[in-house]
Amino acid sequence: MDVTELILTQHHEQRRLFALLDDVDSADTETLGTVWARLAVLLEVHARAEEKYFYPRLLHVGEGAGGQEDARSETKDAIKDHNDIRDGVRRAAQELPGSESWWQAVEDTRIANSDHMAEEEREDLPDFRRHADLQVRHNIAVEFVAYEFRHSQGVDAENHEPESWVEQHS
Repeated sequence: MDVTELILTQHHEQRRLFALLDDVDSADTETLGTVWARLAVLLEVHARAEEKYFYPRLLHVGEGAGGQEDARSETKDAIKDHNDIRDGVRRAAQELPGSESWWQAVEDTRIANSDHMAEEEREDLPDFRRHADLQVRHNIAVEFVAYEFRHSQGVDAENHEPESWVEQHS
């Protein structure tokens, strides 16, 4: 098991669930709400696992990739992205599933998440693959999955100031 492969697999699942929302009949608000509730949990638990296990290690071994000058820049951007995703999820939670305002919050979350995944796949994951050996990547993957299983019902969303977060974890 490799944490970079695990993250890529979870990105695929996130994309799949956003696409599933598009396939649900807009009048079926119960199903929309149910799918969204599961996706919202997955997004937050995934972000928290990255913040707990992946990004602190990237800060110590990464050197920058995909146009980022260093791992600190990559990580600050990722933390900001997680905040943007959380903000969209919070907005959607205040709206009725299927309403125009709910769809707008979902779309904003999708865009923030898509941008984050693309950057992570272009910058953070290659940087980590280049600088962390397979045993480290395996160990982090095991911690990551165990955390997600322990929190399968969700965790409280908490935004972080990116600069402070990076300073604290460097």
